[in-house]
Amino acid sequence: MWTCEQVVGADLDVDEVLGLYRASTLAERRPVADAERFARMLAGANLVVVARDEDGRLIGISRAISDGAYATYLSDLAVDAAHQGRGVGRDLVRATREAAPQASLILLAAPAAVDYYPHIGFTLHDSAWTLHGPADPE
Repeated sequence: MWTCEQVVGADLDVDEVLGLYRASTLAERRPVADAERFARMLAGANLVVVARDEDGRLIGISRAISDGAYATYLSDLAVDAAHQGRGVGRDLVRATREAAPQASLILLAAPAAVDYYPHIGFTLHDSAWTLHGPADPE
């Protein structure tokens, strides 16, 4: 069992969150070797929801940026691989939507997760574009 709660990203323990990203495989596409940059990512997200197990261990996170009215960009959805397939990700998405219920939820899926999102109600959008930062791989 787990609980989801909205938190302030800057208040999270960066090492704990880095451990989760590594356990979820999202670390393959995030700057986990740069703890300072990663801490800025957490602090800059204005809508962060975490999932913790009954022992308080971090097992999932939804890190988003939202205006609360029109658009919520879900930049990261990470669930510890040992807890995947149990509904943790679905609960994190639900809690993120509840925090900004009028806003559309937008995300770019990791290649390994492309088939997951239609399963929980997302629809494919064929005209999304990205312009990567100079330090980020395409």
